[in-house]
Amino acid sequence: MEFNEKVIQRYWDKLTSESFWEKVIDTTIEIILILFVSWLVIRIGKKIINKVFKIRMRTPLNPSERRQKTILKLLHSVLSYGVYFSAIIAILASLNINVAGLLAGAGIVGLAVGFGAQSLAKDLITGFFIIFEDQFGVGDYIKINMAEGTVIEIGLRTTKINGVTGEQYIIPNGAIGDVVNYSVNNSKIFVDLQMTTDADFEKAEKIINEYLSTLPEVHQELVAAPVFLGVQNVTGAEVTIRIAAETLPQQQYGVARTIRRDVTKLFEEHGIPIAYPKMMLYGGLGKNEGGN
Repeated sequence: MEFNEKVIQRYWDKLTSESFWEKVIDTTIEIILILFVSWLVIRIGKKIINKVFKIRMRTPLNPSERRQKTILKLLHSVLSYGVYFSAIIAILASLNINVAGLLAGAGIVGLAVGFGAQSLAKDLITGFFIIFEDQFGVGDYIKINMAEGTVIEIGLRTTKINGVTGEQYIIPNGAIGDVVNYSVNNSKIFVDLQMTTDADFEKAEKIINEYLSTLPEVHQELVAAPVFLGVQNVTGAEVTIRIAAETLPQQQYGVARTIRRDVTKLFEEHGIPIAYPKMMLYGGLGKNEGGN
């Protein structure tokens, strides 16, 4: 009992001592200052990085915008991680924790589990080469394995993609296999339309060519005027004609819809028959012979 009373008394004296509370207040203020300075460094650092990249985009070298966005987000992440790590070390030091011993212990533990961290190393190495080789960038529309959508973030460990219907894919870089990038080259589209075999083909060709020549003035996303390729296929009483167009990346779908709508309307205005699906109905047998 005497021993317990001495221990309790010793801790009580420590808690009620003026030096203890001075140390608590000093440490609290120090931690608050560390967190504030860290937040300030991240905020100012990101603004400086953004400004540097804005200036870089105005240079005559005309760097790739998609690549700049990718590197910009990566630098933001590296800055945040570096400052947070430094802040944690400073806070531990202010709490009189032996940081050197802690880091040494962490190194030993890290060596022990290093053999089980091969996937993490693979993610980091693959992420580095994705960015270094500019395989794809933020804003690109890509397809990775079964995921398809717009890249919103590329990190050293994971890549994030927003799908067309709103879903988000988070893919470890080490798991990335075949990549299809739809945003690097100009997009091409073929528009097929059906007309009947008795339609005036020469008249239809003239109307379409006149219409196609006006499109580049209206649609800035077109690289050149679409081309009328002619008859693509003949099936029964149906003739399929084809129009080819080249647009800026990922702009072909809107142009294709416009061409289909306008050409169909022009055919109706000029009396050119459009082929529609037909249904043949056959009646049943009549009444049996000799029936009443």
